[in-house]
Amino acid sequence: MKHSLSIDVYFDFICPWCLIGKRQLQTALAQLREARPEVEVTLAWHGVQLLPDLPATGQPFADFYRRRLGSDEAVRQRQGQVQEAARAVGELIDFSRIARMPNTADAHRLLLHAVELGSEQQVEALLERLFAAYFREGEDLGDRDTLLRIADQCGFTPAALAGSLSADGRPFISASADIASRGVPCFVFDDHLRVFGAQPAEQLLDAMHLALSRSAGVQA
Repeated sequence: MKHSLSIDVYFDFICPWCLIGKRQLQTALAQLREARPEVEVTLAWHGVQLLPDLPATGQPFADFYRRRLGSDEAVRQRQGQVQEAARAVGELIDFSRIARMPNTADAHRLLLHAVELGSEQQVEALLERLFAAYFREGEDLGDRDTLLRIADQCGFTPAALAGSLSADGRPFISASADIASRGVPCFVFDDHLRVFGAQPAEQLLDAMHLALSRSAGVQA
């Protein structure tokens, strides 16, 4: 008997915990498929712009975090914690290559439009490439040409996506504004069970099983 599970993920490209949470989710999904191969999973990614008031051209990355955390030492400690958590899930985050804190409005618009045009595999490739571009290569996700070049690398026609980008840096507005107030990443299972933060794969898997058991109870 087939069972279904919907997973909605709310995230921002500049949040390293969203990348770490993505890796934890991938591990949990692999474990679910092994334990419950009959479950059909529908996965959707929803953009949340954490810093909508950033200038369209972004801000210097180092200055932004120095102001936010108060000192260079505090920045080093926070970045070290993040990098350690990333390494634990097999991910590399290279803060030394990031020059700007970008305005992510257009990156979210790009992904939203790509979902309408591309295959599931193309969208996943684009999502992965955008994360890697920022956290590994230090590319500016607020730059229009950079975004369209990345889309082209993932099999999209840049001209088809260019119209989704804004020239004035206006905020990206989504229905997930309430999620942003609680933080990202946020994982929502079957539209009702929420898990906030880059939780361990075991916790995400437990949430999947709980959502499935609730669904089975309702159907019964």
